[in-house]
Amino acid sequence: MEFCQLGSLQILDISENNISGNFPSCFSPMQIRQVHLSKNMLQGQLQDGAFYNSSSLVTLDLSYNHLNGTIPGWIDRLSQLSYLILANNDFEGEVPVKLCQLNQLRLIDLSHNNLYGEIPSCLENTTLHEDHNDVVTLSSRPSLSFELLINGIGPSMGKEEDIRFTTKKISYSYKGKPLNGMFGIDLSCNKLTGQIPFQIGYLKRIRALNFSHNNLTGIIPITFGNLEQIESLDLSYNDLYGKIPPQLVKLNMLAVFSVAYNNLSGKTPEWIAQFATFNESSYEGNPFLCGLPLFQTCSQIGSPSSMPNASTSSEEDNNLIDIDSFYITFIASYTVVLLGIAAVLYVNPYWRRRWFYVVEMWMTSCYYFVVDHLVPRRLLHGYM
Repeated sequence: MEFCQLGSLQILDISENNISGNFPSCFSPMQIRQVHLSKNMLQGQLQDGAFYNSSSLVTLDLSYNHLNGTIPGWIDRLSQLSYLILANNDFEGEVPVKLCQLNQLRLIDLSHNNLYGEIPSCLENTTLHEDHNDVVTLSSRPSLSFELLINGIGPSMGKEEDIRFTTKKISYSYKGKPLNGMFGIDLSCNKLTGQIPFQIGYLKRIRALNFSHNNLTGIIPITFGNLEQIESLDLSYNDLYGKIPPQLVKLNMLAVFSVAYNNLSGKTPEWIAQFATFNESSYEGNPFLCGLPLFQTCSQIGSPSSMPNASTSSEEDNNLIDIDSFYITFIASYTVVLLGIAAVLYVNPYWRRRWFYVVEMWMTSCYYFVVDHLVPRRLLHGYM
């Protein structure tokens, strides 16, 4: 294929076309820096040979295609990779732990796929952690021209780096200096399970974090209070439980926040600073949350009258226990009385005769009562 002969290619941008078919496994130029193939109709799996020798690759954007299979194992060979955009495909399998070996990663977008398993806890090894240098030295770059190009001041023959990433629920196009200052992770709309690793809270440079529409469980890590630069945090549509950490009120850059449709309980974060700008839609779908901006106050949840189900169920349980005890006691007592009477009648002939006499008198009285009172009334009704 012609692509496989472009060994000196540095920038490939043929996005937003109608290119179809499988990605060629022989395409692995050593000097390639940018690959933009989004919004095409590529399908199949990324073969093991593709990008195998492309250690200079900085941007890999294959979003909005029909690629499937797992995220390939050669991903850890892309030591310079900063922007990994694989959203809106059909990738499956687990989020590869090998991503943690790419210490230059700034943006990771794996949203809208079929990924499952747990979120890797080792992502703090990437440049998202504040301990990593924000500027990559020129010696680590293959050429000076590309370093100038990625900062938007390169030669006119080059293409300025342009990355689309969704934050604050809007897809933005980042380029130049704004791109260099953008750090984010989007794993939304997958099938991820398990707890959110507390190590994610150490990614202090991160500006956008989206784990929504998954099957995540556990609590919201307290360490999220360390995300000082975060502007958008979306954890909605999961199975998270427990309280919302009050430490989140320290996030002064936060503009979009949502924990809607989980199983969270307790009081919402204090309604101050940035959290005073969030309305009830940020918390809806959590029936056991209380406090502003919700209409349900925590005093109502804490009072006995606000928990009728619990009190009623406990009362019903107590009533059931009393009724069962009553029946058991009644049957046992009745049985003992009958056995006692039978024993007395069997042993004492006098009382036995008196018992039969009483029974005979009772039967006779009942007979004459029926004859004297019920039979005439029926005859009268018959004549009328």
